[in-house]
Amino acid sequence: MTDIHPSAGTAGTAGTAGSAAPEERVRLSGPQFQQDPAALYAQIRRRFGPVAPVLLDGDLPAWLVTGYREVHQITGDAHLFARDTRRWNQWDNVPADWPLLPYVQHNPSVMFTEAAEHRRRAGAIGDALAGVDQFDLRAHCERIADRLIDAFSGSGEADLVGQFALRIPLLAVAKMYGMSESATPQLVRDVAISLDVGPDAIPAYLRVQEAMGRLLAAKRDAPGADVPSHLLRHPSRLTDEEIVQDLLVVTAAAQQPTANWIGNTIRLMLTDSRFAMTLSGGRGSVGQALNEVLWYDTPTQNFIGRFATRDTHLGGRRVRTGDLLVLGLAAANADPHTSLDMSADLMGNHAHMSFGHGEHGCPYPAPEVAEVIARTTVEVLLDRLPDLALAVPAESLVWRPSVWMRGLERLPVAFTPTYAGGG
Repeated sequence: MTDIHPSAGTAGTAGTAGSAAPEERVRLSGPQFQQDPAALYAQIRRRFGPVAPVLLDGDLPAWLVTGYREVHQITGDAHLFARDTRRWNQWDNVPADWPLLPYVQHNPSVMFTEAAEHRRRAGAIGDALAGVDQFDLRAHCERIADRLIDAFSGSGEADLVGQFALRIPLLAVAKMYGMSESATPQLVRDVAISLDVGPDAIPAYLRVQEAMGRLLAAKRDAPGADVPSHLLRHPSRLTDEEIVQDLLVVTAAAQQPTANWIGNTIRLMLTDSRFAMTLSGGRGSVGQALNEVLWYDTPTQNFIGRFATRDTHLGGRRVRTGDLLVLGLAAANADPHTSLDMSADLMGNHAHMSFGHGEHGCPYPAPEVAEVIARTTVEVLLDRLPDLALAVPAESLVWRPSVWMRGLERLPVAFTPTYAGGG
């Protein structure tokens, strides 16, 4: 088991999470969060209880909430634990080049709204997504998956992260947005770059924003049965800036989490004997694998976050006004006080925290739409390549170096070469 190495970093604002004794603080960074995060979260919970004092990059103090009940309490009480990042009491200590700034920099999107304004914006998104024809979406995802598989099926080998899982969600989103086929490849490239850490991320994000603006202008002139058109005619009377910002949120939320959900599910089905035995007829087990990944290997491991609106107590800790609470979604799912045995049938249990909870959770029916995309593409893959197998030892698979997202760098597989179209 990975040891927790205390850190004596700089102290934060007096009386906040930063005032915890130096020997208590856990650095929320490092390779241990990729190697065996479940064991690490369990160790943190045993040592600190359900709320642990941590240091983010740059030695900025926060609380990591690992208890299921505590995460449920935070996400269910938007008055006490609010979403607007401007409430944070550490802004004076945040450097201009802080790597986590994209997670907390306030912008006029639905992500940082509160109370009635959040309900207005999130309600509009939910209504627009409810307008998506899920049967049509499934058929489109089948075509996407077939086309991607056609590109590598004759070689007998592939990287199912780079060549498959990462490409599917945005192609599905483009369909839901009513985008032209010609505009989709550039959007896919720019979103991928914008979600990465590097000098090209901000220019790519601005290009995506400009693309959403052009799309909105086109839909105003020629509306259709798509998400932007639904938002334009929604009774909440969203402004163009609000719609553009919220389209960006939906795009980002759909891409990396759904891609990781697909990749992590394929990995589970190729490495767990319970699923490997049924791969040739895998439809019956895909739903179970998808749900187990959300419980035990969720794509969004930790989330920044919530901010205390007043002094309070949580999990035996004194939380001060403006303290940042990081939602430990993966840790909460594995809380021994509430989680199920791995051998239990999880098919009907969707009480995990992987889509959040409360008014700031993923708006309905976003989880259903994501599942249509993920389930369809995994099923098509198993149908097309029934003898699919890992091309490397399972223990050699490398996870991306992130405390926040859980996904593989690559997923090399081998299979019997086939002609395009599965013939």
